[in-house]
Amino acid sequence: MSAELPAGTASPSVRQSADSVAEPARARPSISACFPAYNDGGTISSMVIAAVLTLRELTDDFEVIVCNDGSADYTGAVLEELKTRYPELSVIHHAHNRGYGNALRSAFARATKELVFYTDGDAQYDVREMALLLPRLRPGVDVVNGYKISRSDPLHRIVLGRLYHHLMKVMFGFTIRDVDCDFRLIRRRCLDAVRLEAGDGTLPLEMVKKFHDRGFVFEEIPVHHHHRVYGVSQIWNFRRLLRVVRDVLRLWFELVLKPRFRRGRE
Repeated sequence: MSAELPAGTASPSVRQSADSVAEPARARPSISACFPAYNDGGTISSMVIAAVLTLRELTDDFEVIVCNDGSADYTGAVLEELKTRYPELSVIHHAHNRGYGNALRSAFARATKELVFYTDGDAQYDVREMALLLPRLRPGVDVVNGYKISRSDPLHRIVLGRLYHHLMKVMFGFTIRDVDCDFRLIRRRCLDAVRLEAGDGTLPLEMVKKFHDRGFVFEEIPVHHHHRVYGVSQIWNFRRLLRVVRDVLRLWFELVLKPRFRRGRE
């Protein structure tokens, strides 16, 4: 004869069943998916739809935020049409182009969920691979950072990209493989803990450096990088390249040289 349990005490099998039912609810966090978009009318629709379908599989609590950074094409019109079909979509319109960093900061400021994912609106990354990042955000991990399996760009961009990546590792002391991979899942507390100021394409560099300096833990995962199917890159023309050099040097002075000088005087 089995021993009776005290009144009000569930059997071990009942407790195990209750725990197994509760666990999926704890494992499905809220997620904000953010996309900066500039003249991405040919890709942003598929990006938003793929994000919504992917997020529905990952969680019951999500939002998709797109910042249309003063696009001159039909990006804004496409997003307004998508809003009528997908209530999860929130759209920010900049009246004029304010730069990649400002677009990302606008999207981050609108985000309300506990996890924040972002990638670019040009669809060179497959937004469905967001599902690969979430399992890697284990306890003790703050940021899951993608790295490109191979870069699907013209040769000159591949060469410049590799030079940029290695130079940034030396200048800023990074240990992650690919600081230039804008495919990241971030705990909201990380964004709340730092002040992001860059308004241009150096914002991801600033963000990773400030996360690194605060001791946040990175996990890395390989992701695919695809050929651009619409529009042109806004980064690697000669004029912008000179601006990138200037902005990187300014960031290095503010985040590396000045703190080192302060420590030397203490």
